[in-house]
Amino acid sequence: MRLTQILRTSASVAVVGAVAFGFAGAAQAQDQGQPSTVDDIIVTAQKREQSLQDVPIVVTSLNQETLDNAGVRDIKDLQILTPGMTVTSTQSEASTTARIRGVGTVGDNPGLESSVGVVIDGVYRSRNGVGFGDLGELQRIEVLKGPQGTLFGKNTSAGVINIITEAPSFTPGYSLEATAGNFDALGIAGSVTGPITDKLAMRMYAARRVRDGFYDVNTGDGPRTRTDDQNQDFWTARGQLLWLPSDNVSFRLIADYSARDEMCCAGVQIRTGPTYAFVDALSAGTGQQPPAAGFGPLPISRTAYANRDNGQQIEDRGVSLEGNFDLQAFGGSTLTSVTSWRNWTGTLGFDVDYTGADIIWRDDDGNYGFDVENMTQEFRLAGATDRLDWLVGLFMTREDISRGDSYIYGDDYTPFLSYLLTSSLNAANPAIPINPGRIPCFTRAGQTTAGLGACLVAGVGATGPGFGTGLGVRDTYEQQSDSIAVFTNNTFKVTDKFDVTLGLRYTHDSKSLDGMQRNTGTNGAACAGAIGNSAAIAGLVGAATAPVLVANICLPWANPLYNNRTITEDYSNGELSGTIKAAYRFNDMLMAYGSYARGYKSFGYNLDRVQNGVTPVSSLLFPSEMVDSYELGFKATLAERTILLNATYFDQTFEDFQLNTFLGTAFVVESIPELTSRGVDADFLWFTPIEGLSLGGGVTYTDTQYGVFTAADLTNPGNFGQLSLLPGAKASFAPEWSATGQINFDRSIGHGLRLGMSLSAKYSAEYNTGSDLLPYKQQDAFTLFNGRVSFGSEDERWTIDVWGQNLTDEEYVQVAYNAPLQGSAFQRTVQTTGAYAGTFYNPALDTQTYNAYLGQPRTFGATLRIKY
Repeated sequence: MRLTQILRTSASVAVVGAVAFGFAGAAQAQDQGQPSTVDDIIVTAQKREQSLQDVPIVVTSLNQETLDNAGVRDIKDLQILTPGMTVTSTQSEASTTARIRGVGTVGDNPGLESSVGVVIDGVYRSRNGVGFGDLGELQRIEVLKGPQGTLFGKNTSAGVINIITEAPSFTPGYSLEATAGNFDALGIAGSVTGPITDKLAMRMYAARRVRDGFYDVNTGDGPRTRTDDQNQDFWTARGQLLWLPSDNVSFRLIADYSARDEMCCAGVQIRTGPTYAFVDALSAGTGQQPPAAGFGPLPISRTAYANRDNGQQIEDRGVSLEGNFDLQAFGGSTLTSVTSWRNWTGTLGFDVDYTGADIIWRDDDGNYGFDVENMTQEFRLAGATDRLDWLVGLFMTREDISRGDSYIYGDDYTPFLSYLLTSSLNAANPAIPINPGRIPCFTRAGQTTAGLGACLVAGVGATGPGFGTGLGVRDTYEQQSDSIAVFTNNTFKVTDKFDVTLGLRYTHDSKSLDGMQRNTGTNGAACAGAIGNSAAIAGLVGAATAPVLVANICLPWANPLYNNRTITEDYSNGELSGTIKAAYRFNDMLMAYGSYARGYKSFGYNLDRVQNGVTPVSSLLFPSEMVDSYELGFKATLAERTILLNATYFDQTFEDFQLNTFLGTAFVVESIPELTSRGVDADFLWFTPIEGLSLGGGVTYTDTQYGVFTAADLTNPGNFGQLSLLPGAKASFAPEWSATGQINFDRSIGHGLRLGMSLSAKYSAEYNTGSDLLPYKQQDAFTLFNGRVSFGSEDERWTIDVWGQNLTDEEYVQVAYNAPLQGSAFQRTVQTTGAYAGTFYNPALDTQTYNAYLGQPRTFGATLRIKY
């Protein structure tokens, strides 16, 4: 069939897919009418249209109606339709992380690339947060589980979220949508499409959404005035042109722009430790959630404490051009070219300590945030014979990352740190009072042991430098990445029932880093004074305790060894990845398959201040991550092709798994020698005999564990203490069981009217939400429900939806973390007794305050849709 004929008949209609709701593995309907058999489910997971039941991959494919029914507008919402997948965000929406089968990459470090790739209209987005936003009009979203590097490239070692938007149509049409909900949510979106000439069509989409915050904020000392947080305030626009210059050629040009100006995201206390007394003493009001009896866990509260703003201004823009050429003279093959340019900019700010005290913060003045500029070019040549479907390709990309970092000292930093140090000394020597004015004792030039003792007890000679107030750090990092890959993917039809697929990809990456780490003003003077007095400090408190005291004064943002420190590094490496799959069709109802895949995630640089003790590390490089994956499964089509039942066993082993963990003062990437993920994905879909009623569900069992390792196995052995709970343990964000289910009913009720009802649910077993696996970060099992009732005209000219998300108002933690400077969880030596013997953790000695970013509360509202 000629290319133009295909485009003219399909550009305005989504590729035929599954029923209007989504379950893991069971791809969903993708045309506007409802399919009646499993044969209607078509996916493009292997870069060509195939029946879901013929693809030897675990795929979830969801159409626009599916996503609307479940209340999905962005990648984070997508997880309610996909068992075995979690999506979280932390200090801003820029820090969004997707995980599949318990494997993913924490998004706070822009030097770290993703384990789960995000691809939008054939364009790879190198960071999950870059792909976060209103997705607009869609044909479908496909979630591919397991390594997908052969066709989707590097940094897809855990899977791919492949997003395909609606193309321009040669049939005129427009739509308008207006939404109102609780938290004063308002939204409006609209699109228009149609022909410009008989060979050129267009589509325009725009949306604006606002909402008040999900948190109430106690502003403490101020100067923050806004008393809500995690609000929504963004707009987006997307324009497309589809040009068909001849019967054998097509071009699709897409340009988009999005902007956010929001307050996001505050952390709340889930356990307040003994440092509460110091926060309370320094702030207006209590400064944070008062502790529970015995410093136990706190009930979840949506009251956050922050005296400084945490604004985020984010802009995302890009252009892509896809060209398709039917080469009749070359065996009817098709040449595809995808060219893209994208630029993402995030200017961020937040209250680092998340208390009402004015301790330390980052301003959204442009000194903190990062930019990602990316150019890509891909060529694919694909064709088929009676026995062979073949594809070869070339992929090239250049990426430039610019990151700025800053820290600003508040009025309470010096007294708060003095409280911390003197309280630790007071526990051993009650003669030393807990006092907010003793930092100068440690930092006075030429301090002696006797003088230090007198100063700490009575304040005599407390004349050394403190930390001052105002900007103390201004670091910049520039990373450039060049990558080129050649690949091929070929399916051999050995017999009419037996297929073998072989895919190979060679990727060569080159990355360079130029950085400047700078202290401003007199920042670093206090640390320099403490280092100079190390002998005197050791004479008073002992050789074992002195380095700890000095290290607390010389935290990364206060360390003079970073002043005007330049960083210049470069590294290149090439890796071979690929897959082999075998599929056997016993009959029209049953296919079995097995596969092996090797995936690759690129090396990179940790764009942060990282130190051992008080000494900056010599290199910020971390190595590449590799994965070997095995799968064995079947796909069954039953009951006159109205029931789908699929199941797959998977076994994945990751080497040098890139773990990004927060050590309380900085994010550090550490390569964990081994991580295994084993389990089963299963799904079910039933087009029932009752008109308009469909049922389905999916379940994933996952056993994701770290291998056993020691300090000697780490890039930086000094990190082992805070990672000592990991060896042999279940990984974070890896629930053993997760399941989704949905009931959908949609049919005519006469008189030209239509009624629809949908209920979606997802269950997750317990899992830990911290990369260090501290027990206070454990999230209990929970279930989320989303629902929607639709009423409108049969021809969908108008529809009113009443919807709700998190209907039961389930309270749960997205990510828990150690509150900076507020206690310590890990000890300095290996613990020899109790349940955690052999690690550096002792619950009886845990003084840490724990904060958390919470999941969204119950939201509800109504949406009016108009379509012509």
